[in-house]
Amino acid sequence: MNSFSAKNRAAIIQQITTSQFDLLIIGGGITGAGIALDATARGLKVALIEMQDFASGTSGRSTKLIHGGLRYLKQFEFRLVAEVGKERKIIHRNAPHLARPEKMLLPIVRHGSISKFFAWIGMFIYEWLAGVKKAERHKILSKEETLLAEPLLQKDNLLGGVLFYEYRTDDARLTLEVMKEAVSRGATVINYFKATEFIYQNEKISGAKTEDQITGEKHDIKAKYIINASGPWVDELDDLEKNNHTHKLQITKGVHIVIDQKKLPVKQSVYFDTNDKRMIFVIPREGKIYIGTTDTFYNGNLENPKVTVEDQNYLLNCINHFFPANKLYLDDIESSWAGLRPLINKPGKGPSEISRRDEIFTYSSGLITIAGGKLTGYRKMAQRVVNKIGERIRHDEKTNLPNSNTDAIQLSGGKITEASFSEFVKNKISDGINSGLSKEIAEAVVMRFGSNADEVYKIIEHLNKTENHELPVLLRAQLIYAIEHEMCITPSDFFIRRSGLLYFDIATVKRWKTSVISYMQGILLYQPEILERYSKELNRAIDDCSVNGK
Repeated sequence: MNSFSAKNRAAIIQQITTSQFDLLIIGGGITGAGIALDATARGLKVALIEMQDFASGTSGRSTKLIHGGLRYLKQFEFRLVAEVGKERKIIHRNAPHLARPEKMLLPIVRHGSISKFFAWIGMFIYEWLAGVKKAERHKILSKEETLLAEPLLQKDNLLGGVLFYEYRTDDARLTLEVMKEAVSRGATVINYFKATEFIYQNEKISGAKTEDQITGEKHDIKAKYIINASGPWVDELDDLEKNNHTHKLQITKGVHIVIDQKKLPVKQSVYFDTNDKRMIFVIPREGKIYIGTTDTFYNGNLENPKVTVEDQNYLLNCINHFFPANKLYLDDIESSWAGLRPLINKPGKGPSEISRRDEIFTYSSGLITIAGGKLTGYRKMAQRVVNKIGERIRHDEKTNLPNSNTDAIQLSGGKITEASFSEFVKNKISDGINSGLSKEIAEAVVMRFGSNADEVYKIIEHLNKTENHELPVLLRAQLIYAIEHEMCITPSDFFIRRSGLLYFDIATVKRWKTSVISYMQGILLYQPEILERYSKELNRAIDDCSVNGK
């Protein structure tokens, strides 16, 4: 049975609680996943636990872009710009199905935070630092050319524009693909497992006491080295360490709203600065437009940050100012999400002024904590953390850890041998059609699952031969794949992080939620109280995502 299957959870628990590990990572976001892959690839025996689902925090609630770092140039973060630009190319090479070039229009307006001069000189500096390839370099547009590129833009105060490229991703799926690659190389990984206390031996942390969040059972996990990669929960987890430490994080909240593209039919993504000097993205995706993000200080519930009416109105006012001919109202919002940024605390700075740079903290107990950082830089963050582990191994065991090689590791779903991703997509769609699938279904599978498409094709073929069910076959196939290959435990796991449907097709979630819950019950054999818990959880997620209960 697949070692990352929800059906195999009991065996994974047995393995993770009876083995001695080199490294225990606490936190199943993109940072923890990256550390698990880097450490496993270097030969360490690795365990990873996540108290919720993978990517359920910051890593599944971002703007879903692999940034090249342009926005950091304004803060003179030159090293960060260079690093994330290079990392973007690596992600695109190793997971091309999850890093797709996205043409972006940046309008230049009178009294805006970006002047014509900055656009001219800044773009050259940015592209030089980030190593942007020739085909994706910027183009400076006149006012007339800018309006031709995007006729819906407001004309008053418009001076021109810049056309450049960002890369769009599915942040939760990227986290899962990194995690799956780590598992395929030997990492032992489980979700819904919470660290409640550290275990000590001779004043050094030697493991963690944990609680299974599904059954309530308690287990010990033993490891030589412990990494705190818990994102917004970094301070909370560090508080479990015997010595008190100053809290490191300043949490800020970002909000996104989703509308039907017919309500705002932009021709490409748009990136503009607001009157209060924040930056807003307007990004088309699968017939929808998502808009974000806000940037405000946050001190509320970490597990379930809410989108407020004030948040929604702020974004709508920004959009209505820049696109005055397409007035949007609260009722036009179909869904929304709020995410938290775990930034390194810098007193006196505003939410948008705090650096997105990561920082590593080490303690005499042996605990290593990684905080801050950005989605795009996850691989370098992981490399730096495992290098720290390497220093300790060299000191403690007189052994040298190999250098990181994750820049050359194709991720799960990214194992593509064709000369180009477009060639791969064409060939895989053809394979799907030859297997009896429609072009639409074949394309949807390939673009979501990359080189894992064949697994999903097989599931679809099997279902077509053996099952007659009210659930659409593509939905069923994705659900089965998520359970058997991606540790999907709950309906919320599937609708939010495995498929993204709650955010980008909430109508489908509402239509099929009862059938999906029933289908999962048939596979995972939920106990009645668990079934009720998961049903309520999904309904709460739908309510939180919806606007005014719509």
